Amino acid sequence: MSGRTTEAGAAGASGERRQLINVAYRLLGSLAEAEDAVQEAYARWYALPDPRRDEIASPGAWLTTVTGRVCLDVLGSARARRERYVGAWLPDPLPGHPGRPPGTSGDPADQLVLDESVTMAFLVVLETMTPAERVAFVLHDVFRYPFAEIAGVLDRTPAACKQLAASARRRVRDGAPAPAGGQAETVRRVKEAWEAKDIGALVDLLDPAAVLTADGGGLAGAALRPVEGGPRIARYMAGIADRAPGLELREHPVNGTPGLVARRAGTVLTVAAFDLAADGRVARVWVVRNPEKLRVWAGDDAPSPR
Repeated sequence: MSGRTTEAGAAGASGERRQLINVAYRLLGSLAEAEDAVQEAYARWYALPDPRRDEIASPGAWLTTVTGRVCLDVLGSARARRERYVGAWLPDPLPGHPGRPPGTSGDPADQLVLDESVTMAFLVVLETMTPAERVAFVLHDVFRYPFAEIAGVLDRTPAACKQLAASARRRVRDGAPAPAGGQAETVRRVKEAWEAKDIGALVDLLDPAAVLTADGGGLAGAALRPVEGGPRIARYMAGIADRAPGLELREHPVNGTPGLVARRAGTVLTVAAFDLAADGRVARVWVVRNPEKLRVWAGDDAPSPR
């Protein structure tokens, strides 16, 4: 093969990074782990002898297969690691609006396409799947890879991969709520009631069976167990406001849906994502306070407080 062919293959491979980051984040729910998985795939690509790389007709398919296998290994070890995690583990929250075109920087968060497959509600459901289910479902249902290619990632037959995706699909139907309209307005009202420490107004905005899950990772104060019930959540939120003078709440998209960001002295301390019940009240609240998961928010230009 000529040097020009080798150069073309390298260019094709480097152009796949954005797609690979998008796949890996949905598979892992962690920006850092997604970037590590993609870097490992590229390391294996460039470790191949030039003649072997020249034989690969589709660098993108090869890199996707390797990235999927790396993610599968990470998912297999994640459960044990998360058993040692302090409190609840939540996916990394992302700033930005749905439909935002990916940026051109090297920041992995800037490469992500925000759509319904990265909402916090959807990612939390993905966490309930087995590693093989998650890989089969994400690659097929989200990215439309054929089961014949997914079989190479999972080392199973296409028929078995199809069954895994079907099982994962049932989990999504059972666990992911139907989209509810008016989330921006509801979040705005939550913000106003939270700032006012108005427990009664918060209770009215929360579903009686609402659940709040907080992720501090042992690095920031957070409830170690889910807070259940509208009144308990309202009191918990009011208590946070009491203990954090000078905290500034801002409305800001979180994983493509309306959410809230809490800052103090310009530093993001908390990111909250919400999910609504059919009647428009808040059914789920996910609060991320682990500073390691909030690094991507450091340079984000949130809107002015309302």
